[in-house]
Amino acid sequence: MDNRTGEMQVFLRVVETRSFSEAARLLRMTPSTVSKLISRVEARLGVRLVERSTRRLSLTAEGQIYYERSQALLQDLDLVERELSQGAAATDGTIRVNVSVALGVLGLEPLLPEFWGAYPNIVIDLSLSDEIVDLYLDRTDIAFRVGRLPDSGMVARHIGTARRKIVASPAYLDRYGTPRKIEDLSRHNCLGFNFRRLAPVWPLKESGRIVDREVKGSLLANNGETVRRMALAGVGLARMGDYHVRADLAAGRLIEVLSDVIEPDQEEIHAVFLGGARMPQRVRVFLDFIVPRLQRFLSEGVASL
Repeated sequence: MDNRTGEMQVFLRVVETRSFSEAARLLRMTPSTVSKLISRVEARLGVRLVERSTRRLSLTAEGQIYYERSQALLQDLDLVERELSQGAAATDGTIRVNVSVALGVLGLEPLLPEFWGAYPNIVIDLSLSDEIVDLYLDRTDIAFRVGRLPDSGMVARHIGTARRKIVASPAYLDRYGTPRKIEDLSRHNCLGFNFRRLAPVWPLKESGRIVDREVKGSLLANNGETVRRMALAGVGLARMGDYHVRADLAAGRLIEVLSDVIEPDQEEIHAVFLGGARMPQRVRVFLDFIVPRLQRFLSEGVASL
């Protein structure tokens, strides 16, 4: 009997857990059964899907393709069965969303009550994190990302542009002085991030060129909201997205510095997702609802510059 969908489900669980034994435990199978099943799929396809070692498992290029296509096919199968049992017009299910802390709290969360008013049967599994997640391994449907996008097979929709500003509290500037040129940053407490992907520099545009200014400070955090709160507390300077500190600047709780000597420091924001034409309906309606509203949220900040 043809049981390719069952083989796909086992393969997905192996990839997601990165372990034959863990996949076997979750599937209530023996590790040897799982290993033999994957070997049988590889033999039938005539390609190697998984590189095995004593330390970890990794996908081959063919394995990555098989993983993505299997995931899409099984999602389509679930959607077909759900539509047939509940009606083709039904829009429900769970959407896994990942977004940075600041954009999530300030931009996305305020939109959710209105979204649920239109789509009450959709569950939003929301994760706020400034770390870059792997959509495949974390089984994330949509990620809102700030910064340059790596080359990948994912689809992206442009949301807007965030301008980075260097800010500090009035109390900090009264105590340590206001920096007037980029070189002054070396004598200030510059609050930063501990992401492995980031070097301890602030890439600043000066006279038409990027200047990677090495900075030092007493804080390295894994999210922008912690950096913002420490800036408000007068701990040091912070390089933040304009949408993140918009209200603080308007209220005078933070003050922008070096704006007259640094050219616009901008990063693009995108919604990144899987599926393309095979996108589940629940994901499609979420994007169609949220994206234009987030675009307006970001453009309001640009317009106020």
